[in-house]
Amino acid sequence: MIQLPSACLLLAMVLPLSLQAQPRSLEEALADSTVQQGLAQIEQTADLSAQQLVRIGGIISPSGQEHERAAAVADLMREIGLSDVSVSDAPNVTGRIPGRSGQALVFVSTLDDLATVAEHQRAADGPPVIDGDRVVGPGTNTSLTTIAMLSAARALLEQGVTPEHDLVFASVAQEETGLVGMKALYEAYRDQAVGFVDILGEGNSISYGALGIHWWRVHAEGPAGHTLNGGLPNVNQGIGRAVDRILQIRDPQLYDDRRTRLNVAMLNSGAVFNHKPETGWFSLDIRSLDPERINSMEAQVRQILADVTDELGIEFRMEPFSMMPPGQIEGARDSALVQTSLAISEYLGSTPNLSDAGSANLNVAIAGGTLAIGIASERGGQRGFADEWASIEVMQRTAKNIFLTAVTVGGAG
Repeated sequence: MIQLPSACLLLAMVLPLSLQAQPRSLEEALADSTVQQGLAQIEQTADLSAQQLVRIGGIISPSGQEHERAAAVADLMREIGLSDVSVSDAPNVTGRIPGRSGQALVFVSTLDDLATVAEHQRAADGPPVIDGDRVVGPGTNTSLTTIAMLSAARALLEQGVTPEHDLVFASVAQEETGLVGMKALYEAYRDQAVGFVDILGEGNSISYGALGIHWWRVHAEGPAGHTLNGGLPNVNQGIGRAVDRILQIRDPQLYDDRRTRLNVAMLNSGAVFNHKPETGWFSLDIRSLDPERINSMEAQVRQILADVTDELGIEFRMEPFSMMPPGQIEGARDSALVQTSLAISEYLGSTPNLSDAGSANLNVAIAGGTLAIGIASERGGQRGFADEWASIEVMQRTAKNIFLTAVTVGGAG
């Protein structure tokens, strides 16, 4: 029996399981005829994937109202033969290819669109259309990631692969409004996941750390009145004084190297010229790689609001709008997951940028201490506009990236 040095045993106990797992090498996988056949199949089914993107992308699915799109994605999962397909209350959609280890590699795409996308969908003359190498229409850009994920899953199933780890394919809800679906998915898989792969594109950039982003809506309330008899205090006076002081908080300058930022982008109050408003609000965008910096800025904001209330009598209330947690995992950059993803993206023709400042579904897993990456790129153009479009070529390369991640990190063969 081979005896491991005590230092190696200690390292195995200390490192997260997701950092210990050693995947099948990309070189070995590419030498496998089954893998090459799977990549060829993805290429050959581009038309089918484009048609599915028309079907899924055309469903109106603003954050919090994803049920119809979730049901359609679940139908596609069942059609291609994924096991244990289910739709949760979130609604998240999940299906899997069972493995042998009892652990799971979890792929994640996003179900919801921006509210502006839904408005353009309602105003459109019809569903998206295929135009050459593009699928054109509102709703296509984000849904590209879901169709690419299902294209990879279909190729894996049709090649009859048996993975080492469960391959879980999940489309999650409410990414735009608090990562609600991802939080539920993470709770379901955190104890068995070797890693999460957040699908945001073909892999021109790879994120392995999480930038914290807290969005607040700060409400203000005071006495209403007409211009002739309104006088002071005025809600807008309170908002103006508070915003001026908030923008003078020094943390962004002092900790610029930690990507510490603070911004007030929207101010809203009043409706007519001759009335003093009773209520108003402004947005607050706070960011940093370090949770202590976020906490510090939020504490300073609360003190500023309290001071302005004491001075003017205007009351303030901070309402959380979206909380994206920060996090860093020691050794993540050099982990097998990140380095394999880097090799895959390079094989597919990219020169990826590595970043420790992801800001999407992957943040939830990283903040919880589980290795996760985001593979990202431009997916087309005009996202959020009436003439939004998705690139079929990008969708195909994204599917190949997912497929190769499954056969390497997931041990599928």
